[in-house]
Amino acid sequence: MCVGIIGMGYVGLPLAVAFAEEGRDVVAVDVDPRKIDALRAGESYVEDIATARLAAVRDRIEASTRPEALAACDAVLICVPTPLTPNREPDLGPLLSATRGLTGVLRAGQLVVLESTTYPGTTRERLAPMLEESGLVAGRDFNLAFSPERVDPGRTDFTLRTTPKVVGGLTEACGDRAEALYGEVCDTIVRVSTPDAAELTKLLENIFRSVNIALVNELAMLADRMGIDIWEVVDAAATKPYGFMRFEPGPGMGGHCLPVDPFYLSWRAREFDMTTEFVELAGKVNQHMPYHCVARIEQLLNDASKPVRGSRIALLGVSYKPGVGDVRESPALKILTLLQGLGAELTYHDPHVAELPDLGLAGSGYDDALAGADLVVIVTAHPGVDHEGAVARVPLALDLRGVTRGAGARRAVLL
Repeated sequence: MCVGIIGMGYVGLPLAVAFAEEGRDVVAVDVDPRKIDALRAGESYVEDIATARLAAVRDRIEASTRPEALAACDAVLICVPTPLTPNREPDLGPLLSATRGLTGVLRAGQLVVLESTTYPGTTRERLAPMLEESGLVAGRDFNLAFSPERVDPGRTDFTLRTTPKVVGGLTEACGDRAEALYGEVCDTIVRVSTPDAAELTKLLENIFRSVNIALVNELAMLADRMGIDIWEVVDAAATKPYGFMRFEPGPGMGGHCLPVDPFYLSWRAREFDMTTEFVELAGKVNQHMPYHCVARIEQLLNDASKPVRGSRIALLGVSYKPGVGDVRESPALKILTLLQGLGAELTYHDPHVAELPDLGLAGSGYDDALAGADLVVIVTAHPGVDHEGAVARVPLALDLRGVTRGAGARRAVLL
């Protein structure tokens, strides 16, 4: 059996390697020729996949920029980005483009599965009609399903194989085909009745985190005004053995899911004459956090009789989470942009991010980033970085992640 995958990013590449390791031939399609060149060379550009692991199955993976290569595949998985427009509305452009390319080569008997996170109804109302322009009927001539990706970059305790896989088919037979396919690379399959239910399942997972992060962030801002240590409060609340799940405050949300997915559901809800107030409020609170962090920076510098303009500010960590180099929707980017607008002299150290070309910044070594800094801001706490040492070396320090609390580096101001 041949498995085709459209989109060779954080989702598609691990799937390609997993199926190849199970002895399946894989056709990997992406519009980025640099990814195709890397795949052909057996060089991984995704942190979760070691180059040695990719190289070991390189002969089983045919990489191409052309969707025509998918014609011989028994199953095709669509794993392309589903971003937002500048107006924070769903941008299905990459998804529809990938589907349009597949429509031209779709053949009877194929299984098509969408993995990209999207609003309920996308598979049924957008993909199916477009694919049926081929003259084939979904659920009769070809199988169609939705199975949301659950990738958490950098995580090792839960992998593609050990994370339960949700599958919803357009028909029962479609679900059976998808379940059989994913059963080769996933230990546990969770069947739901429809693609719509599977689409909403993924959104619920991420909105749950978004709402709770927003809650603790809002309380962090209130605690700051009240002179209460929010970290002490979270620590104490987390001792309750039931009815409480720990979430920690921070500079905002980042990554390919949490800052984006809630807006897909709130947009879709308006078509049903409903406003998802919790969802939208959570998005508003989390989007505001970088502004709150910059206000804290201004306050710290002002208390030291320093203006933001001309002050040298060093950021430690600019990716959206520890241990990875992914900067998509990272709150550090907004913080840097705001500080640039205020005239700060900026530098950053991140062992996973060499440069930020959109901001005109290149990363510095740890010592160079801290040298002469008026203020150090811990935005993302990467393992192996000496955060306590940074606090001790720089006159002012703002710890947005709480990693220096209780460690003797008491000069750090916490979020």
